[in-house]
Amino acid sequence: MKIYLKKVFLGFVLLAMVASCFANANAQAKSINVPVTYYKLPNGLRVVLSPEKSAPLVTVAIYYGIGFRIEPKDRTGFAHLFEHLMFQGSKNMGKMEYVNLVQSNGGVLNGSTRFDFTNYFAVVPSHKLETLLWAEADRMRGLEITQENLTNQQGVVGNEVKVNVLNQPYSTFPWIDLPMAAFTNWYNSHNFYGDLKDIEAATLTDAKDFFNKYYAPSNAVLVVTGDFEEAQGKEWVAKYFGLIPSQKAEALPDINEPRQTAEKTVTRTDKLATKPAVGFGYQMPARNSKEYYAMGLLEEILINGEDSRLYQELVKNKKYTGGIRGGINAYLGNMFNYNGPMLFTVDLIHDDKFTPQEILAASDAVIEQVQTKGVTQAEIDRAIVKFRSGLYDTMQQFGGFGRADLLASFALFDDNPQMINQIEANFRKVTPKIIKKTAKEYLRKTNRTVVIINPEKAEKKAE
Repeated sequence: MKIYLKKVFLGFVLLAMVASCFANANAQAKSINVPVTYYKLPNGLRVVLSPEKSAPLVTVAIYYGIGFRIEPKDRTGFAHLFEHLMFQGSKNMGKMEYVNLVQSNGGVLNGSTRFDFTNYFAVVPSHKLETLLWAEADRMRGLEITQENLTNQQGVVGNEVKVNVLNQPYSTFPWIDLPMAAFTNWYNSHNFYGDLKDIEAATLTDAKDFFNKYYAPSNAVLVVTGDFEEAQGKEWVAKYFGLIPSQKAEALPDINEPRQTAEKTVTRTDKLATKPAVGFGYQMPARNSKEYYAMGLLEEILINGEDSRLYQELVKNKKYTGGIRGGINAYLGNMFNYNGPMLFTVDLIHDDKFTPQEILAASDAVIEQVQTKGVTQAEIDRAIVKFRSGLYDTMQQFGGFGRADLLASFALFDDNPQMINQIEANFRKVTPKIIKKTAKEYLRKTNRTVVIINPEKAEKKAE
């Protein structure tokens, strides 16, 4: 992932966010009501327009339906590599000119690779919307894929893997370790950051084929949010994206996982870690099911905030650690922006006077209380309040990018961005009975995978 930011613009965005929160506080107290216009161009491009005029900014986001989950075998890290290539120039823009275009107009931009998509977004002053749409269409229409660019970015990504992963304490814990240990389907369980040998082996033909297969309008969603007129936005979208040739969407591979019936445990030694760590994850129910929303509330009840049950037990009572992390898709997004097998996770770095077995036993006792005694309606209501607060924070991220992310995800995975306005209603359908039943089925030990990290110095001391 790369981030291009300007401090002055960020300060402006934060001020706009605060003003927007106060201006809309009364309206938001009842329910979310995000304006959504959704349609498709003849070439298959899905378009979501959502005007919001609290600040003179617009966000343009493009989501391509290719993430590291379904990248080609023997080409691990290729989805991430291609994210870098998208900034190396296109038909009418030279290398890094897209970045310069946004930043010279006081904007911010980013690109990232996730489980089920690769996204690119920029936030700019609203009067630059047409320019930004032209630039994004230029990249979609004709990316500059050359051997020089490919070789250069192979080196960049390789160094990123070495610096950000291989030479960092805890490195792949738990965001890569847990999926690799928990899942059996290669598409869900491979090292999605990429093995260096696979990245280095990518050819120019591979890169061009990848672009033609996955960076087509029929495999993309365009979202425009912020201060713009909808009619004008439609006109510009048609002008710049409408003539991009259509292409049949690539068939998705089978990414299903079998029901897990036995606990799995993986232990590894980390030469850079200073303290031991333990992480555990449970396979999630199907997206958009009633159990899926129940797990979302269990995240609030068990993990999020100092009032959560696991925090109270592991941090406050047992003092195993100074904090816990986790949730649904906790390390690379949120519970809405993925579309395949996923884990409900908890992880912590702990003092070496405690054992992973002690921590797991204490966690099991907390979860067992939910499985046997359940939760009250008051606790569910409190969880919804916590979730709602986090949702509003998410929707205001980067001057509106958080809202664009939700709209794009619902369009890409559900063909229905209007689902953004149904989120809270879906959570309110969850009852104490559903919570209890869901906890029994999905938070059982036989559905759990555990990853234990031991510092190398501790291993030597023990010897």
